[in-house]
Amino acid sequence: MKPYRKLFFLLFLGAFLLFFTTTPLIAQNRKFTVVIDPGHGGKDPGAVGSSSKEKDIVLSVGQKVGKLIERNHPDVDVLYTRNNDSFVELNKRAEIANKAHADLFLSIHCNALDRKRTSPQGVETFVLGLHRSKDNLDVAKAENAVIMYEDDYSVKYEGFNPNEPESYIIFEFMANEFLAQSVYLASIVQNKLVSNSKRVNRNVRQAGFLVLREVAMPSILIELGYISNKQEEVYLKSASGQTSLSNSIYNGFKEYKREHDKKSYVFTNGKTSPSQTNVSHSSTAVSAGKEYRIQFLTSSRKYDKGASVFKGLSPVSYYTDGQTYKYTYASTTSPEEIKTSLREVHKKFRDAFIIEFVNGERVK
Repeated sequence: MKPYRKLFFLLFLGAFLLFFTTTPLIAQNRKFTVVIDPGHGGKDPGAVGSSSKEKDIVLSVGQKVGKLIERNHPDVDVLYTRNNDSFVELNKRAEIANKAHADLFLSIHCNALDRKRTSPQGVETFVLGLHRSKDNLDVAKAENAVIMYEDDYSVKYEGFNPNEPESYIIFEFMANEFLAQSVYLASIVQNKLVSNSKRVNRNVRQAGFLVLREVAMPSILIELGYISNKQEEVYLKSASGQTSLSNSIYNGFKEYKREHDKKSYVFTNGKTSPSQTNVSHSSTAVSAGKEYRIQFLTSSRKYDKGASVFKGLSPVSYYTDGQTYKYTYASTTSPEEIKTSLREVHKKFRDAFIIEFVNGERVK
């Protein structure tokens, strides 16, 4: 693999969990749409454990996630690629999301190993890309094998054979414009599954999944655990386990949506539109201990002052969110000043956005 390609991926997964592509700081009129994709279904059972099937577990968890979103986010439309035990072709799943112009695509699965091998356990969350290990390739092969239940799959997927490693070279040359958002979402969800549901951490990974390849939006594929591990299978099929997993995925979605909304709106607490912000608002901000900053970089690493990753921005400060460092530039009580600074920062970090602090605490 060419060195620059490896560096590009490491920048995203390591130090550069950049947020969203630049959008205007105005309220969006259309509703935010999330598509939940429970894997397999119908004639395709997915992975099979000693007493359960992947298709049943992921449908239950997917429906629970959807209900949590609907209950707590009236501004969000929830769509499902399947809401019952039916078989849906991979390209149809992507078509549902693309036709809806969805903002997020969450594909939910369970993992498994051949019964002859000792099964590991734990959760992993995938984004689209070329596999970096045999384990990642094996997971992609298992999930992509669903196309073999479809008629004329070789023609439909342009000769792609899920069992041939050579077929996966197509992912090497894909320019995924949604990779930054997908990696950010995957990192949040993975963290929630590990910290909230107390699952073994198998990390955020990259692999070539056909269902992710076809969707035109930020997307992730979640492997809830190994159905081939007896202990984990008991957890996966239990009501308490499925409730915990769905809560963790929902909490990841909630954090992503919160950041999305913070970027999409000027922080006026809904009292004024961007064009109505004026000096009097700035005076109110001072008295309330309110300040605005520009968040331009998110990383799992703590960087020293003047680090090259800041691209010359100085002075830089940071705050922490769990085990994540979030780096900011500028500090002012004036909405107009911070918007002027944002235009400058966008020249170096196009995903930078404005955040609000009150008495030194981030307002979320």
